[in-house]
Amino acid sequence: MQRRILVVDDEQDIRDIVSFCLRKAGYRVDSAASAEEALEKIRESVPDLLVLDVMLPGMDGHRLCSVLKHPETKTDIPILMISARGEEADIIEGFDRGADDYVQKPFSPRILEARVRSLMRRFYLEPHDDLRVLQVGPFYLDPRRFEARVEGELLSLTATEWRILYLFAGRVGVVFSRSDIVDQVHGSDYPVTDRSIDVQIVGLRKKLGVAANLIETVRGVGYRLRITDSAADSEEVSKVEAL
Repeated sequence: MQRRILVVDDEQDIRDIVSFCLRKAGYRVDSAASAEEALEKIRESVPDLLVLDVMLPGMDGHRLCSVLKHPETKTDIPILMISARGEEADIIEGFDRGADDYVQKPFSPRILEARVRSLMRRFYLEPHDDLRVLQVGPFYLDPRRFEARVEGELLSLTATEWRILYLFAGRVGVVFSRSDIVDQVHGSDYPVTDRSIDVQIVGLRKKLGVAANLIETVRGVGYRLRITDSAADSEEVSKVEAL
């Protein structure tokens, strides 16, 4: 199947460059110059992926991301945000609003293509027959619904945040290096820096609330999920069928 991508950027040159790059990679590409135009096109036909600029006239990219990722909207579109703003707070805001990945301008077309390919693989091509419902400590993770709960409270996680938490919950106490996390969550060919993983962890901790401190930083090594002895006795709930 030829996947369809919607590119949203108010700069014609950027839209043309990104569209050309993605068409060359084999995708069908449509474009929009504003968030409002993008919403109209999404209502007509939901794309397989959104390449979304942050700085847009009218409704900005962060707001559009929030609208599309809101539970009542029910348009679970993978979103790759692009922006000239590379401050940590801006990146975290993007992830908090529901973005699945982030590329900073100026970017290499090859890097953009690799990020898009990785998102497509994560959302549409991954085998799920070996995934299990996990219940450890205060966490409940159901891969059938991409659902995560803390003490029964439903969390609003991006796909990447969910996969990181699922990775940690599946091997409580095991320390994962940043490169381990990249390989397990994104794939070994994914071009990402250690700093990007740190930003993802910061965003995940913010969403975990009272359970944030259960994700521990092991200095010089990486991260792990630490559950108290009593909580660690909880077992996986069941095997599940492929998604």
